[in-house]
Amino acid sequence: MTEERVSPLRQRMIEDMRIRGMGDKAQKSHIRAIRDFACFLGRSPDTATPEDLRAYQLHMTDTGVTPSTFNVRIVALRFFFGMTCGREEMKRYMQFRTEPRKLPVVFSVEEVSDILMAAPGPGLKYRAALSISYGAGLRAAEVCNLKIGDIDSDRMLIHVEQGKGQKDRKVMLSPGLLNLLRDWWREARPEGWLFPGKPKINPISPRQLNRAFTSAKHMAGVKKPATLHTLRHSFATHLLEANTDVRVIQVLLGHAKLTTTARYTHVATKTIRDTVSPYEMLAKLQDQTVKRSLE
Repeated sequence: MTEERVSPLRQRMIEDMRIRGMGDKAQKSHIRAIRDFACFLGRSPDTATPEDLRAYQLHMTDTGVTPSTFNVRIVALRFFFGMTCGREEMKRYMQFRTEPRKLPVVFSVEEVSDILMAAPGPGLKYRAALSISYGAGLRAAEVCNLKIGDIDSDRMLIHVEQGKGQKDRKVMLSPGLLNLLRDWWREARPEGWLFPGKPKINPISPRQLNRAFTSAKHMAGVKKPATLHTLRHSFATHLLEANTDVRVIQVLLGHAKLTTTARYTHVATKTIRDTVSPYEMLAKLQDQTVKRSLE
């Protein structure tokens, strides 16, 4: 995107997205969507008519575009016409698709234990990173962007900086997870990033972490159609099963709206510290995994 010629229209849209504080990932997604619409249209997208929008939505439906991709493109088009083109009335001609709601895949505690124990080596890097994903409910990018200073062992909290939606939040740091992180630190002595990549001035990428998870799941013999994000789903589900207040879980996951989050801020910090992470249930299970491997 940096080497190709940027039209004045695209440049204006990029500036509008920057003004709104959109992250790089969201900006690239919006640009891809408008590019796809322009290719379908065969001319500059700002010249589109309501009939063009209708035809494009029929085209996406007929070509089997998934509801999630369909909606992502509609969001981008609404931004483009409403913000960049000043044609707010065009939003009337765009419809979102209803996406079938599927229950997320969830691991059992035993499966989580087996996966973490099978994390690829050498060393503890990936076991520690995957353990944070489950033990604190972090997204892949949030795990990758952790810095040494984000681990607050005095208050037993992990600081998540600029998570999804450009929001900071605190999550609990369980004693068992802290011990594992200390073992990792003693082993590798990372500086800056908690999980440095290559070169070390950069953190590991979500892609690397996803590959490590896939390898661990395969080695553990877990057959469920799961992704790295399933560890986060499992974290939330296991907390619910342990009767943790759903409002606390919303804060931990960063799912709450800002107004809702602010309402519970004073309660959440103490509650988060006092909430026992499901990671603590893994100690005995990991010992059993070791024993099974020696038999």
